[in-house]
Amino acid sequence: MKIYPFCGPDSSWRAVALVGAAALFGASPAWAAGATDIQVWYSLNPHNNQVFQTLVKQFNGSQADVHVSLKAFDTPEQVEAALVAGVKTKNTPNLVQLNDDHAPDELINRSYILPLHTMLAKYPIKDAKWFVSSDHAAMRDAKGRLLAFPYMTDVPVMYYNIDAFKKAHIEPAIPARTWIGLQDQLVKLANASSRKCPYTTDIPVSINLENLAAVNNQFYTTDDNGLKAKSAPSFPMDLMYVRHLSMMISWARTELLVKPEFEAQSTQRFANRECAVLMSGSGNLGWFNSTRSLSFGVAALPYYQEATAQPGSPFVGGAAFWALDKQSQTQEKATAAFLGWLAQPKNAATWYQSTGFLPLTQQAFAQTDSAYYKNLGNWQALVADYARKPSATDRGFHVANYPKVKAMFRERLNTALNGQDPAVSALRTASAEANSIMRPGSSFAQGPAAKSASTRHTSKSKSHKTVKKSVAEKK
Repeated sequence: MKIYPFCGPDSSWRAVALVGAAALFGASPAWAAGATDIQVWYSLNPHNNQVFQTLVKQFNGSQADVHVSLKAFDTPEQVEAALVAGVKTKNTPNLVQLNDDHAPDELINRSYILPLHTMLAKYPIKDAKWFVSSDHAAMRDAKGRLLAFPYMTDVPVMYYNIDAFKKAHIEPAIPARTWIGLQDQLVKLANASSRKCPYTTDIPVSINLENLAAVNNQFYTTDDNGLKAKSAPSFPMDLMYVRHLSMMISWARTELLVKPEFEAQSTQRFANRECAVLMSGSGNLGWFNSTRSLSFGVAALPYYQEATAQPGSPFVGGAAFWALDKQSQTQEKATAAFLGWLAQPKNAATWYQSTGFLPLTQQAFAQTDSAYYKNLGNWQALVADYARKPSATDRGFHVANYPKVKAMFRERLNTALNGQDPAVSALRTASAEANSIMRPGSSFAQGPAAKSASTRHTSKSKSHKTVKKSVAEKK
């Protein structure tokens, strides 16, 4: 079966106003009498939101037993705030989109969250085989059980403007696979046609810290990326990090790197053909693919030959639909029915092709025609990699209170890229502050995440040497 990507008008982040924090889709009580209504809260970019609304409309029209009402928010932070408020007033949805933030135990320990494997034990999704290997840590507990419906999982990739590469006379018109090779290309791009924006990213922590480790086959944290931790792991920011951040600081100073911008400004600039290279989540692929006059490809993240002979794969990230507990049996069954419909091969293939999120099922990937990948660079091979068993260094990581750790890392990167702190100092400070944030009883550890951190981590994290020789340097 050939599945065609969703086609719609050009998407623009300016259209986010049309979504609105209180926007409802299909919330009218005009559905079939006796149908069970389920509520879904979520936050997607305008293009992906349109794709999702179309699928939900098709579901609502395909049967008369269940009706899905959608509530779209502008940002994930607004979803989280509404959920916390809704728990207090007992006004919560049946499904909510949340990012596990590499700390899924902290979500599943919330009293109002129902593990997906518990729901599926009662209402299984028939014949569906999950695409991403169960050995990956994203959205799973220590036993490998699926905690949430992995509908918005994605990976960081390198988008590149093919026209810009051709104007710079880069042959072939694809990015180099190493950071040093990419630097040479960015100089050519800056001198040719992309002076204002040779390279940018909207996910600096993911690119410059998290996946710098994974792609170079190194552990991001101690204790096997925290997956075997009995106490809070530490972040050994070794010489590879120092050299990389030093290079990023020089790129920012010479304007090869347009310093990371908040929200959607970086991605919008790439969509507008202002930037030659963008490192961002694969969930933007559908938006870019629907943007007229944008000729682009998808490539793997760069690596350092000094650190590894063969590059590894980035961590799986993104978000998922989490089920809320204490639903009536009728509503829980209806929720499972909706998830089962989304997992059907045709519907899952449409979602994958139209958004750039990783395939939900093996069937969705198998039913995607090769023609879909024709103008998307190396995207097919990059996706296929996630069905295999991951290595120890790229299967994922779990860190208590990681959202706050990540926010602090973002601040430290901003300070360094602004020229206010050298690489060694910025990384040493970031590592030390991360230890404080993860420590039980810390003033940083507040909110739902702290509950899990305080129960699971009862000993202080061990001190470590922040800057040490990498394996490659020792050799």
